[in-house]
Amino acid sequence: MHCTNQPQGCCLFTQPKIKIIFPSKKYVISKFFRNIAPKITLKTIDMKRIFISMTGIITCMNLMAQTPVSFYPQKNAQDINIDTHLVIVFDKTVKTGSKGIITVTDKTTRKVVDRIDMSIPAGPTEGQPKNPNAVYTPVPYIYKVENVTNRNTRPGTPSGAAKEDKRKYQKTIIGGFSDAFHFYPVICHGNKATIYLHNNMLEYGHEYEIKISKGTIEGWNGKKSWTFRTKKNAPSADLSHIVVAADGSGDFSTLQGAMDWIPDSLPSEASRKKVFVKNGDYEELVYFRNKRFVTIQGESMDGVVVHYPNNEVFNPHPVDIKTNEQKGTFPSRRAAVAADNCADMIFKDITFKTDCKGQAEGFLLNGERNFAENVHVIGDGDALQVNGSAYWLNCVIDGGGDTVLGRGPSYFNHCTLSSYGAFMWIRNTRENHGNIFNDCTFKGLGKDAVIARLPDNKGRNYPDAECVLLNCTLDGVPSEGFGPIDESASTVNLLEFNSHDRKGKTIDISKRNKHVRQLDALKDAETIGKYSNASWVLNW
Repeated sequence: MHCTNQPQGCCLFTQPKIKIIFPSKKYVISKFFRNIAPKITLKTIDMKRIFISMTGIITCMNLMAQTPVSFYPQKNAQDINIDTHLVIVFDKTVKTGSKGIITVTDKTTRKVVDRIDMSIPAGPTEGQPKNPNAVYTPVPYIYKVENVTNRNTRPGTPSGAAKEDKRKYQKTIIGGFSDAFHFYPVICHGNKATIYLHNNMLEYGHEYEIKISKGTIEGWNGKKSWTFRTKKNAPSADLSHIVVAADGSGDFSTLQGAMDWIPDSLPSEASRKKVFVKNGDYEELVYFRNKRFVTIQGESMDGVVVHYPNNEVFNPHPVDIKTNEQKGTFPSRRAAVAADNCADMIFKDITFKTDCKGQAEGFLLNGERNFAENVHVIGDGDALQVNGSAYWLNCVIDGGGDTVLGRGPSYFNHCTLSSYGAFMWIRNTRENHGNIFNDCTFKGLGKDAVIARLPDNKGRNYPDAECVLLNCTLDGVPSEGFGPIDESASTVNLLEFNSHDRKGKTIDISKRNKHVRQLDALKDAETIGKYSNASWVLNW
């Protein structure tokens, strides 16, 4: 299970059985007591000392026990969102247990509608072995428009060419992806424990009873009965504007719940739905597909943080199927937030973040004609992956290396990027442009923070890759600017115009990689004009 901020060297006592021998007026501590307190020398002591010792041990035991301070939803609460998490606040720091059962029973039907066995690991903790026989999916992955949830489909059911992964981990279907995601059923931060039920298991107008057995939270005996009732009805389908609030005061409590409510493939701009996300911390794994004409707008970029501890190790691609950035590839499950096969989306004033290292996108965006403004993406390797046309305005992108990945095309205007390794690994083909940066700032945080690289990739490369920098600020970027670039990618289109440092001084380009062409304001005015035009780059 996943847990953070746990105390070091914590010692938990079980209830001791004390045997006291009475030799006249003296008293002796039994051998069992000596086992639980090995530093105490066995000797005869008077009653007063035994009383003091016993009082101290009982006090210590009480300190180790966890006592709930509050529950959300509160007992017998009404009008609860169907996507709610269960939150328990304790009187001290808590840690997730590795045993126990959580059950959810519908009080009307008396049927158990959800069950979580805490003895099952959340997911892999080490990368899966490489399969030399793995192939790219032989047929394009089909994004079916159908209502696939944990209620009607077994998590792990294959949806494409991949074989089922039968390893025993926690699995939940998110956003209709039946192959399922690994997830943490309980996440602890400080004195707060959040329970994540399987997605889409609660219905409107039902009363539910929660039972939590001992072992779910270390040092806590659990909860025998905890009831609440969900809202009577879903938001009206005619609504064009819905609200997400982490405290449960909105139409939904999670971004995922709101996206599940929105129909697939809305037909036109006139049918656009807007999801307004109030300031708050949203620790949830988000995946949605087939959405069109939807706006996701946060109350503020820094105030709305959607994040989750996810990466390629925890949610890997199928062992028998390779994945790439091309259309029709098997969908990736390693991002904290993924918008898959989506078009005409707008993302504004929000932060998407992964809490893990490795190949871990904060945001993965697949589709066409998507727009992002004032969006902060935080990831590690491949922090932002974009496959399909997208426009980025005033965005902030922070990563560990290959910070921008994908086939594009992407147009970045007045964006700020920071990276410890290469800022991008460009992968576009000749069918579309690559990554274009206009008036952007690049902050190199490590010695390898070159703008882009194109090394040999197991015999594959991207000879038509394109990266264009126009009027960009470079801070901490090595003098070669770009590289390494393998000879198999020697036909790449790398263009640079008027790069300068943070003080506005022109960058020394004398050591630039040989594959980079510097543009001249007069001779290349037409080229500069074209690449300054986002519509021309994106073919919008």
